Amino acid sequence: MKNSNWTTENIPDQTGRITIVTGSNSGIGFEAAKVLAAKGADVVLAVRNQEKGDQAKAEIIKGHAQAKVTVSLLDLSSLKSVKAFSEEFANTHTQLDLLINNAGIMIPPYGKTEDGFESQMGTNHLGHFALTAQLFPLLKNTRDSRIVNVSSTAHNMGSIDFDDLQWESRKYVAWKAYGDSKIANLYFTNELGKRMKAAGLTVTTTAAHPGYAATGLQKGIFLKFLNVIVAQSGFMGATPTLMAAIDPEASSGDFYGPSGIAQQRGWPKQVVPNKLSQDDDIAKKLWSISEELTAQPFNI
Repeated sequence: MKNSNWTTENIPDQTGRITIVTGSNSGIGFEAAKVLAAKGADVVLAVRNQEKGDQAKAEIIKGHAQAKVTVSLLDLSSLKSVKAFSEEFANTHTQLDLLINNAGIMIPPYGKTEDGFESQMGTNHLGHFALTAQLFPLLKNTRDSRIVNVSSTAHNMGSIDFDDLQWESRKYVAWKAYGDSKIANLYFTNELGKRMKAAGLTVTTTAAHPGYAATGLQKGIFLKFLNVIVAQSGFMGATPTLMAAIDPEASSGDFYGPSGIAQQRGWPKQVVPNKLSQDDDIAKKLWSISEELTAQPFNI
């Protein structure tokens, strides 16, 4: 295990590095983007809402006048949007050093994406799977590039039902569906790491979770109440993501989270995911199904 006293002071100068952070107009995505921009990275805020993205950009520049920040529209619940974003980025960039797959939705009522996927699996996993596949040529050709997938301790309640991935036969349980999407993030991380290692690539893929951080994901009176009495700040929630993105000792498959009790609060360290999330057969099957559902071959 790595040092639990890691702070953002451990992040070296990021000048010349190109970073995409999905869902970065608020919450831990915004906090991570702000830190990386302050360290000199060229940061792309990949967001669903232009106005909110522009506001986030302005706030970052207000604190760091020299920050290099751009806003680009990306809706991970739409494969059409994912394709448009990826094509635009590839047409305007020759490198991609860091992709932080942070965006997500949590416990909404049952719904489907425009492509027919259960909304949480579609947004939190399948959208990021397609995005990473489409940006992978740039990642592969950028020395020491890295992919970070933001999961959750809710992966502990997740398990993939391949017979009813879209919740069309079962009674919908929003928390369970959220957990499924978050364990999917870990399956994706691990299988991608194994495939890249087999191909002899230097790209690293890690995962992180924020613990209990006060972000816009928590809706409803009870969760907002917990934000006040339990949650750590969005900045602290972003530190595991930042460590996963920067730690020079990281290996593909490493998982980072808070160092405190039950991994809910505290400075980040490498943590251990549950056993089910490390099942290679499930990871391979999910990979194959993800390629099929998104009609997106993932060429490594």
